[in-house]
Amino acid sequence: MRAGNSSRPGRLGVGVISVGRVGAVIGSALRAAGHQVVGGHAVSAASRERAELLLPGVPLLDVPEILRRAELVVLSVPDDALGPLVQGATDLGHWQAGQLVVHTSGRYGTAVLEPARQAGAIPLAIHPAMTFGGFSTDVARLVGCPMAVTAPAPVLPIAHALAVELGGEPFVLDESARPAYHAALTHGANHLVTLVGQAVRMLAAAGVDDGAPTLRPLLTAALERALLEGEAGLTGPVSRGDAGTVAAHLDSLKALRDGQGRPLDDVVATYRVLAAATARRCEVNGRISSEQAKSVREVLEQGEPCD
Repeated sequence: MRAGNSSRPGRLGVGVISVGRVGAVIGSALRAAGHQVVGGHAVSAASRERAELLLPGVPLLDVPEILRRAELVVLSVPDDALGPLVQGATDLGHWQAGQLVVHTSGRYGTAVLEPARQAGAIPLAIHPAMTFGGFSTDVARLVGCPMAVTAPAPVLPIAHALAVELGGEPFVLDESARPAYHAALTHGANHLVTLVGQAVRMLAAAGVDDGAPTLRPLLTAALERALLEGEAGLTGPVSRGDAGTVAAHLDSLKALRDGQGRPLDDVVATYRVLAAATARRCEVNGRISSEQAKSVREVLEQGEPCD
């Protein structure tokens, strides 16, 4: 294994597979911490451009060469590709004894790295609780970012140290908890994007062209209240038990058409599901009575498509 060329003690030669939105940012942050990025793997043109921007001067290499050169291997491939990549490198004998192997998947702990561990590598899982765009601004956003770390107890301090070097705030997460943890982050962040996108489309269909700036003050305040106050920060017709307003919303949504004259069926379906979930939570928390919750549910179920 080739060591990094840095004269600073504890600095590592880092290989990044692949230099996508996450990998390029992680590699850039490790480089800023004093490690030497000895190679990156890129398949798409977008990844190659990202490497030029965030990892200038770093050679783009094939996977076997990166595994030969690197003391620390960062695996930032899609979740479904992680297991096959680890197993494939194992079958070809590419892992090296003492080599640090860290993946950035939220879904997995270190069990997915077991073939590499059996080959002598040291398995680590570090997941920043952040969304990545693959830009230089993401490096700064790593500072103070919570990072879930999972590793065998003897090497857990190494995972902690790497997370700190990335600028993060590490916390230990059990292997068994990672799927639920990742589902929570996905539900909160990814589905938020879907929800906001639907709201923008609704406004456009209603004749409001500048939907994003119209929504920004409201959504910013709602997000802050949700994070600070939890469900106590909820406002709106469901939280008041206003079934009549909910009915008016559904009538208007079903009448809306997009720019191509198509109904917003996905928006109507999402509104029904989220309004029903909100009514249940408001009833449980005593915000509305059981009778009010029942009235809201009845409105939401009227005209609902049958399976």
